[in-house]
Amino acid sequence: MTLPPGQSEATPSEAARWRTFLQLWGSQALSVLGSGLSGFALNIYLTQTLFPLESQRPQLAGALAMTALGWTFAALLGAPLAGALADRWNRRRMMMTCDALGALLLLGLTALILLGTPPVWALVVFTTLLGLVGTFHGSAFDTSYSALVPRDRLPRANGMMQTLWSLSGLLSPALAALLIGLPALARGSGAGWLSGSWLAGWTDGVPLALLVDAVSFMVATVVVWRLRLPSPRRADLQNAAGPRPSLAQDMKFGWSYIFARRPLLHLLLTFAAVNLMTSGVGVLHPLLVKFTLAQDVQARGLGTEAALATLWTAMSVGGLAGGLLVSAWGGLKRQRVLGVLVPMVLAGAAHALSGVAGTLGLTAVCITAFGMMTPVMNAHSQSIWQSQVPPEMQGRVFSVRRLIAQFTTPVATAGAGLLGAHTSPGLILLWTGLAMLVASGFQLLNPALRRVDDLPVVTAPAGAAG
Repeated sequence: MTLPPGQSEATPSEAARWRTFLQLWGSQALSVLGSGLSGFALNIYLTQTLFPLESQRPQLAGALAMTALGWTFAALLGAPLAGALADRWNRRRMMMTCDALGALLLLGLTALILLGTPPVWALVVFTTLLGLVGTFHGSAFDTSYSALVPRDRLPRANGMMQTLWSLSGLLSPALAALLIGLPALARGSGAGWLSGSWLAGWTDGVPLALLVDAVSFMVATVVVWRLRLPSPRRADLQNAAGPRPSLAQDMKFGWSYIFARRPLLHLLLTFAAVNLMTSGVGVLHPLLVKFTLAQDVQARGLGTEAALATLWTAMSVGGLAGGLLVSAWGGLKRQRVLGVLVPMVLAGAAHALSGVAGTLGLTAVCITAFGMMTPVMNAHSQSIWQSQVPPEMQGRVFSVRRLIAQFTTPVATAGAGLLGAHTSPGLILLWTGLAMLVASGFQLLNPALRRVDDLPVVTAPAGAAG
């Protein structure tokens, strides 16, 4: 095969890099779908198996909050180390190791549930470990695809990444509900193909959903093993004449980079405020279905599982629509911060209305609108960061970015659990949505934030190692 001038076998063409990204994206899509299955199944396990009674509302709210907090704390506290290592280690091997560990953890959780009824603290431990593995995998994955994709295709790639999460959220509730119901179907199938199968001995299909997630991690491991992924070489680690930065210095680098660019810091703090208002939905939506919307849900002949799946599906339908929109459109080329803030205002309004809609149908409509705005603002934010941070620094900078933007998530999750145990979840959604609308609306008037697109790339902040 004849290569174009200047192209060597060691340097893949842009078309080859794009094909590699599509394969990587596909493997990640399968893994994210599996994680959606296990996440939904775990919520159903807590809601229907461990704490099925209305009198157990405080215990349910606490369990939902603790499992979510375990994952979140691990993801946030592990981010600086994960980012530093992603800029030092081979990113392909890092992803393969994390995928393999994720599979092992899920197999362990499956065995624990099959052997008996695990205590809540055991579920918290497993979700915490999964969160830690996830943050290491995410650091390697995010920096790999941003270095792999040609610059002119980054907006499309970001839109596809946003679509990935939404597509998973759209498919995983229905698939999880199907898997969870298979043992009951096997017991009542008479002479059907499921009759007498090993599934009939299971209480429900929660372990089956966990097993499917474990398999998705295994498949992702094999796919990544077959791909050639870039790990940009850092000049400061290759320079034998000068001192090599320590791991501790690498972990501090992202802070120096971001604090040298105040508009980026303002953008992060805006997301931190939004996460404070919205990150409790994983706790609030099950409570909204089980208590606030209970009468309407029963009138429709639905169970808690089906109603919760409806809301998750609504969020994902909106997210999928928003992701496809930004993938096809490519986003704003100038003043991209408007592509962050305007959808943020609209999302705040939808979030507030979801708390007072009163019926399952109207609540789903509001959640769909919220979901549609999320990928639009996230894709524009990601494009801003990718244009400001060189690939060899993205692990360190993006990990601190994640930490600053999401440090309010544990507070929001814990607050949702505490308030949800004693207060209407609908009112919590209303007031947090209004606060989000006001906060993001005021940021439209912030002159520093409006200049975030116009700043030159800072390659080495004063006093920063690396």
